[in-house]
Amino acid sequence: MDDIIVSSIVRSKNGRDAGKLFVVVGFPKENHVSIANGRQRKIESPKTKKLKHIELYAQSSTRTGEKLRAGEKVTNAELRREIAGTQESSDEAADSMTGGN
Repeated sequence: MDDIIVSSIVRSKNGRDAGKLFVVVGFPKENHVSIANGRQRKIESPKTKKLKHIELYAQSSTRTGEKLRAGEKVTNAELRREIAGTQESSDEAADSMTGGN
């Protein structure tokens, strides 16, 4: 779990949000992360989740990720775009591996 940092895109493995993507917005205490997706979980009230209940999906290299790592303010719309962009990239990669069908 050492490669999960603020701005990482993670997938929830357990709970009612299992399978959903979130952005890591902080580390409130040991073995826990704060996650938000800009929809059900807003940046103003992120969900705290144990590290063992999430898995790394992607690392962010966008301006939104840079802002999060720098401690700058990020909007819920930016989080939603970040997650949507990551899903599109992943879908395109999967299509290219399967021949696009």
